[in-house]
Amino acid sequence: MSGGMEYIAPPVVRRVLCADCGTPIEPNSANLCIACLRNTVDITEGIPKQSTVNFCRNCDRYLSPPATWTIAEHESRELLAICLKKLKGLSKVRLIDAGFIWTEPHSKRIRVKLTIQKEVFTSTIIQQIFEVEYVVVHGQCPDCTKLAAKNTWKAMVQVRQKVNHKRTFLYLEQLILKHNAHKDTISIKEAKDGLDFFYAQRSHAIKMVEFLSAVVPVRTKSSEQLLSTDTHSGTSSYKFTYSVEIIPICKDDLVCIPPKQARSLSNIQSLTVCSRVGNSLHLMDPQTLQVVDITSPVYWRTPFDSLATASETVEFLILDIEPSGPKRGKYVLSDAQITPINSSVGGQASEWVGDGQGQDAIFHTRTHLGSILQPGDTALGYFLTKANFNNNAFDTLDPSQLPDIVLVKKTYPNRRKKVRTRNWRLKSIAKEAEDPSAGGHGRGALGRMGGVDQAKVERDYEMFLRELEEDPELRGNVNLYKADDAPAKKPAADEMDVDDGTEDEEEPDFPDVQLDELLNDFEDMSISGEAEGAQ
Repeated sequence: MSGGMEYIAPPVVRRVLCADCGTPIEPNSANLCIACLRNTVDITEGIPKQSTVNFCRNCDRYLSPPATWTIAEHESRELLAICLKKLKGLSKVRLIDAGFIWTEPHSKRIRVKLTIQKEVFTSTIIQQIFEVEYVVVHGQCPDCTKLAAKNTWKAMVQVRQKVNHKRTFLYLEQLILKHNAHKDTISIKEAKDGLDFFYAQRSHAIKMVEFLSAVVPVRTKSSEQLLSTDTHSGTSSYKFTYSVEIIPICKDDLVCIPPKQARSLSNIQSLTVCSRVGNSLHLMDPQTLQVVDITSPVYWRTPFDSLATASETVEFLILDIEPSGPKRGKYVLSDAQITPINSSVGGQASEWVGDGQGQDAIFHTRTHLGSILQPGDTALGYFLTKANFNNNAFDTLDPSQLPDIVLVKKTYPNRRKKVRTRNWRLKSIAKEAEDPSAGGHGRGALGRMGGVDQAKVERDYEMFLRELEEDPELRGNVNLYKADDAPAKKPAADEMDVDDGTEDEEEPDFPDVQLDELLNDFEDMSISGEAEGAQ
């Protein structure tokens, strides 16, 4: 054709007949069609169609070959990777796709659908889909096997505080629960002045020590004990012990700082009140609102004890109060007129309020609680006029410069006269405390030694619950859960105030625990409970 494009004929496709079925096909090295080729060659040969997967029921982990135990959810990517590692011949083919086939979660069977490709002859690739069934074999991982035996811990954390109450550990237990810091703990045992935490690995114990250092002021010591040594490989086995000592000063304690150390701490007055305890001590001078933070290294360089604790406070009635000084946060410096009430936490008011200075005596003092207290309120404080302290730092102070009374916190006696059922509860680390038949919630790893110690822990626990009710800032660091509809436990005689028969109105500013502060305890929910709710 002139002036146009030249026609080029397409190449002729030559076909041959399949050697088995006679179907016309394009020529290949086997001279077989795809259907006959699949019947002749099985590319899944060498890949097992059944296998097993090891599962530890104690820690919910699967064995990932060769010796790693991994947490994996049902039909998750992690579990699929473990299943594929169990197939030995899978490396000889090309894996195109893999996925789970649904099975009952309790059937102990896992079915996996695989799509693979393989070149069987020159330029001849076959793709095939097949199914592998895994049987879940229950057993114990090495860590759980050690836990089943006694005294197989590898690291221990000893937490101690040398005080005469357990409220610090009750609060520390709630911090551990909120941050889930006990997830790697093997067991917890009560010891004198504290708790012992046991771990299967040293790294878990170090993590616990770091957590304690972040929430409370501590000092730490470590030691190790040689268990065995292999002279051929040069490896040794040790047991590690970490000693953690908490500073023996708690919130609302009266503290007398040694004069030399007080001058180095911003020249603060020696007589202070512990306003807060975090990873450092927060001390406040109630006469000037001056605040100083004492870190753990500074404290342990020259340690000192509390001058008086919360159990030695006395109740005072506020007759009049008037702001007279600066403000610092929620604290306002004020002058107050107060008189002692014939009751106290320690039950020693009759000894302290004597010598013609009984309930009719009026004292003038300066306090930092000006924004919290109102005339007619009741407050707890330290009666320095009738106190006798055996403290060298306190003896060096000028008696004419000391206040008669130091107020530390507001109290709510009318509220305490009525026995009320709390609509909230606390969780506990110890499983024994979560069992209602074992004595109720909230004792944790403390107070299981029985006898006098049990009654003392009950009193400390009741005081700790009162502190949570009266301090919204403290409640913010703790998880509170909605309480079950159970009858309230009758408090002991020393845990409640005695009702004198008069009808007193409750304090209107009592910081009640609000419903939006409570969490639902989803761990207590069961299938039977949901079925009953559906009915």
